[in-house]
Amino acid sequence: MFDIESIIRVTGVLGVSAIVFAESGLFFGFFLPGDSLLFTAGFLASQDVIPIVPLVFFAVLAAILGDSVGYWFGRKVGPMIFTRPDSRWFSQKRLEDARLFFEKHGPKSVILARFVPAVRTATPILAGVGRMRYAKFLTYNIIGALLWAGLLPLAGYFLVAAIPGADRFIELIIIGIVVLSLIPIAVPLLKEWHGRRK
Repeated sequence: MFDIESIIRVTGVLGVSAIVFAESGLFFGFFLPGDSLLFTAGFLASQDVIPIVPLVFFAVLAAILGDSVGYWFGRKVGPMIFTRPDSRWFSQKRLEDARLFFEKHGPKSVILARFVPAVRTATPILAGVGRMRYAKFLTYNIIGALLWAGLLPLAGYFLVAAIPGADRFIELIIIGIVVLSLIPIAVPLLKEWHGRRK
């Protein structure tokens, strides 16, 4: 769907940061290519297309701000949705379930969700709906942003130096990153499917 390299070449650090922000916390951002975008941006930074230090700084900042926007959206709008009368999909019980989930699993969920497409968009919104304490959310939001938006560009940046000729396989590497990022979704689904067959 996306010509990632062209997007980065045309829009630079600002464009990468805007996409990271949208995918991190805006409801419609779930389809954006965050993992492959960050890795490719780091790789192109090694080719002097964009500067690596501003790339990492603004990508991390955008990830933190995006998640925070998603959190506050969920916190303000979520309760109004979940308390609607005669709602088939939303109820007060589900709101309470979300609160209990983020009370118990919130920290690791906020961090791990960064590496799962679509889930990273929904998680901060659900954390807000579940009324996870913002101070705790922000702490793990920052950790997750540093690991995701910080390490992926650096991995792309240093890949060329570590693996001679890696630039010839950049498309395969990106496909591999996408596949790896889908594993946390696929494994539980396969286990559930296998359990149902039994």
